[in-house]
Amino acid sequence: MGRLAGRGIFDPSGDKIGKVRDFVAVERAASAPRVVGLVAEIPGRKRVFIPIDQVVSVTSGQVISNGVVNMRRFEQRGGEQRVLAEIIGREKPLLDGSGKVKIEDAAIEQTRGGEWVVSEVFVKLPKTSGPLGRSRSKVLSWEELGKTAAGADSGSAELLIQTLVDLKPADLAEALLELPAVRRGEVVTELPDDMVADALEEMDESDQIATLQYLNSDRAADVLDQMEPDDAADLIHALPDQHGQELLDLMEPEEAEDVRRLLEYEQDTAGGLMNPAPIVLPAESSVAEALAMIRKAEIAPAMASAVYVTLPPYETPTGEYQGMVHFQRMLRFPPHERLSALLDSELEPIPVNASAAEVARRLASYDLVAIPVVDESNNMLGVITIDDVLDHLLPDDWRHADDEGGS
Repeated sequence: MGRLAGRGIFDPSGDKIGKVRDFVAVERAASAPRVVGLVAEIPGRKRVFIPIDQVVSVTSGQVISNGVVNMRRFEQRGGEQRVLAEIIGREKPLLDGSGKVKIEDAAIEQTRGGEWVVSEVFVKLPKTSGPLGRSRSKVLSWEELGKTAAGADSGSAELLIQTLVDLKPADLAEALLELPAVRRGEVVTELPDDMVADALEEMDESDQIATLQYLNSDRAADVLDQMEPDDAADLIHALPDQHGQELLDLMEPEEAEDVRRLLEYEQDTAGGLMNPAPIVLPAESSVAEALAMIRKAEIAPAMASAVYVTLPPYETPTGEYQGMVHFQRMLRFPPHERLSALLDSELEPIPVNASAAEVARRLASYDLVAIPVVDESNNMLGVITIDDVLDHLLPDDWRHADDEGGS
């Protein structure tokens, strides 16, 4: 089943409906778990449930359904288990009492009666005894496994994580929040710091706090180091003061300093919205140097829309703000051209104490995706991007908004 994760789902005409994200099964006392359907990701990042009786065939490369899709968002019911998310990676005892095995993959098949079941599992057996003992793998029928004791439900999330690595941050956040709480904690614990950071940036405040609770303080601080400073500041602001201060003290000094500066400002002001890490260059820098900076993969598109020219120093808070150079304008000039010849000095930067509403008006009035922020001495402090403003202006629950018309 691991090979099916992310594979296409097609209708009988060959048109793609979506992708496989998981299978849903119900465990039974005396026989193999019955597969009741699959979780499909359809266009618009929406996850829906396709009942198994609408599946025509399942192969290692694709799933064919009858083309009928209920657009209601998938919600897991009591007694149901997601095979990739909850069964694979678990330890289960062997029925003969010889030890425990870890389920590394599973196979489903259709019985003669037309029922789909989890028929076989690929497991890692206990290590053989002796100094050269090695782990062995084997295919077992489900019936060779015993029942798991109550509360003994921890296990590796390795295969599940492999299905998440190709997701965009917003999709990753949604996938994590769909998992049962215990499994979500296991996945978050095993995910790399940068992926956890990306996911947290796409969650609302309550989900961020709940997710951060799965990590000890040292690991949480490492994740905050990977987040954009403005997002990290918002999260720390939402935590109890003592916990927030503890995490700040554990962060890398340079990253923590950026966050501390942002925490000095009210959240609904330009200072509270800004990112303190724009691309700042001296006026004598060339177009080639500026383009090399915005090519970096870690630079978000909105932040890469322009570079900013100041007097030294070039780390925020910088010297006096001189102007900005838009990415499109750079493309119209030869690589050796100096930025001083391309400056847009007519666009006024926004004061650090300006309201969020004023920031939004300025971005809309001048069709901007980013605007520089300065202090009373005209020293540059950061940049506000359009996504920062949208996050602030949209309702708190906008990330959970659903297309009711498709329900």
